[in-house]
Amino acid sequence: MTFKLTRRGILKASAATAATLAMPSVVTAAGKSDFSGKEIRLLTWSDNTGLAILENIAKPFEEMTGAKVIADRTGSTSEMVAKLRASGGKAQYDVITLAGVGAVELAGDGLLAKPDLNMLPNLEKVDPRFRSGAEGHGIGYLLWTGGMIYNTKTFKEPPKSYAEMWDTAHAGRLFLPPATWTDALDTIFATGKMIGGDGTNSEEAFAKLAELRSSILTFGENPGQISELFRSDALDIGGVYAPAFFAKELANPAESNMGATYDLDEGFFADLMYTIVPKSKPGDDDVVHAFINYTLDDKVQGVMAEAVLNGPINQQAVMSEAAKASPFIIKPEQLSEKAVVHDKAFVADVREKWIATYQQTLS
Repeated sequence: MTFKLTRRGILKASAATAATLAMPSVVTAAGKSDFSGKEIRLLTWSDNTGLAILENIAKPFEEMTGAKVIADRTGSTSEMVAKLRASGGKAQYDVITLAGVGAVELAGDGLLAKPDLNMLPNLEKVDPRFRSGAEGHGIGYLLWTGGMIYNTKTFKEPPKSYAEMWDTAHAGRLFLPPATWTDALDTIFATGKMIGGDGTNSEEAFAKLAELRSSILTFGENPGQISELFRSDALDIGGVYAPAFFAKELANPAESNMGATYDLDEGFFADLMYTIVPKSKPGDDDVVHAFINYTLDDKVQGVMAEAVLNGPINQQAVMSEAAKASPFIIKPEQLSEKAVVHDKAFVADVREKWIATYQQTLS
């Protein structure tokens, strides 16, 4: 099955997106490796995915180059977008890692610079579909994937549809993603598909989601809390949500009671995350580009994939046998007819309205 662009602007994932997302090949350039005395200011997530960036990218980059990485962490892509917009053009951050829609929005605001591809030799190893986006302002980072999280004590077999969330047996034992997360937009889309639409039938989807209001125990702002609620057998199911938050728990379901699945009738969701560079930044171009290039290193991509269950985009990523075999790490070649990749311009256009309606519908 090929990727197909609907008239409403949603892209279904398959191998044919290569032509859509491909970019020119990158000229290999030797980069400076000694950045002693230089600093790079990084904005990333406050959860365990952000912690993994600090441990597996920032720290070894410091040790390798002598540069100092000063990190600021926040909860969501929406908050990152708000921070950069509120800066008023002040040089605050050098590098930001975020969901793709955030890059599109900030590029549209004129707040981003276009990285020099000649200073990113590791891009040659990246699947051409995932090298760049946001009209050249975003450099591919990793694949973020979302499906359903379920209680292995409640479900002897993984659920096959998002419709399972509407089963009254799970009333009071359901969680949904918070409104400002990209996963909430995915949940709206999945609901629209579940009721027979193409996913963009948002009015019908919100009407269906309203039926869940009394069944929701919590929203998933804190993945650690979600993990504890599953461990204590207080939750049955939730989504759309990323297995990336629960790498340790999914490795030990007997203790955590947690399972995850992408094998759903309505599909699962894949989003190319980006690294972006603000137009106004405090650091030097050479160290900024070296850091971005390092995020695409063979070993870094493999380590990050295993640490947080994100899909590597470097086709030469060095992965352990366990990571290669993991059903929770979606590799680019595994994107199938069940994978949904949103057109980011469409999502950027509807995001604010969908967030507000989601909050009004489920609060």
